[in-house]
Amino acid sequence: MNVKLNIMGALELRNLISEYVSTADERLLKIVKAVMESYREDDIAAYTIEGKALTKSEYRQELIDAQIEIEQGEYTTQEDLEKESENW
Repeated sequence: MNVKLNIMGALELRNLISEYVSTADERLLKIVKAVMESYREDDIAAYTIEGKALTKSEYRQELIDAQIEIEQGEYTTQEDLEKESENW
């Protein structure tokens, strides 16, 4: 069976997995769901201004870090930016 899976294309794999899922018990369905959610976490969700790709989990962490910085007062106001830009 493993040899056959190694040479299967995406369509054949989808059909095989569909057959498994259609007869699966709740335990297997929960495992498949967890795998799919984990897989989607690795999808690219955003890019930094430097062009580095961020996965969903990395992007989520960036948002958490930014919120912490804001709460700690680590930000620049619009007024400060305008004053700074006068010296450019």
